[in-house]
Amino acid sequence: MPLSSRYRLHNSLGYQLSLTARVQERRLEEGLKPLGLTRTTWCVLLAVENERLSRPSEIAAFVGIDRTAISRALRQMEADGIIARRGGTSDRRTKEVQATDLGRSRLAAGTPYAEANVQVMEDRLNEAEREALRCLLAKARGDDELVLDRI
Repeated sequence: MPLSSRYRLHNSLGYQLSLTARVQERRLEEGLKPLGLTRTTWCVLLAVENERLSRPSEIAAFVGIDRTAISRALRQMEADGIIARRGGTSDRRTKEVQATDLGRSRLAAGTPYAEANVQVMEDRLNEAEREALRCLLAKARGDDELVLDRI
């Protein structure tokens, strides 16, 4: 059997994870689009408002994107009036990010949709399956701290 025919895409765990994530992300994007938000801008708003993160580097780490992507997202969000950036208090080179009233209202409007999106997947699993999946995904990512917290 040729080497290339031994690898079956649809049997690949990585492919299954990616496919599942894309389905979830696509559904979220569709719900956020009428609000003028993307999945990335949604995550940034969550980082700023819910997690109280204000430095771009913190926000980038929370969202899981690089510095270039966060800079681009923040520029666009500022132009859209969703966030405001101002100079840091201790270092003028740093910028602190805050949600504007518009950003907070879009976050509030999007929250029910995001919760419903999560519920679609959660409804397909019972509580034990959801907890097992969370642990397995953390383990697959190498997030041992999260795995240990759940044991």
